[in-house]
Amino acid sequence: MVLAACTKHGCALRYADDVLKSDKRVVLAAVKSDGWALKYADDVLKSDKAVVLAAVKSNGHSLTWAADSLKSDKDVLRAAS
Repeated sequence: MVLAACTKHGCALRYADDVLKSDKRVVLAAVKSDGWALKYADDVLKSDKAVVLAAVKSNGHSLTWAADSLKSDKDVLRAAS
């Protein structure tokens, strides 16, 4: 149910249980729908390059919520622009 909600409305991740905020499949669905959903993801996934790439492709401004280690990554920056 949460996966379906996040697929349509990424920021529904905000209301998900913490366990789901650390589930890569759920978070990927959310950030592909709305990059801003990265804000609500578990910190471990904010460091996951695949998740961050999906988020910035959806909304370049979601780079704000990425882990510092990815904010200067060339691939991530290219996808965000």
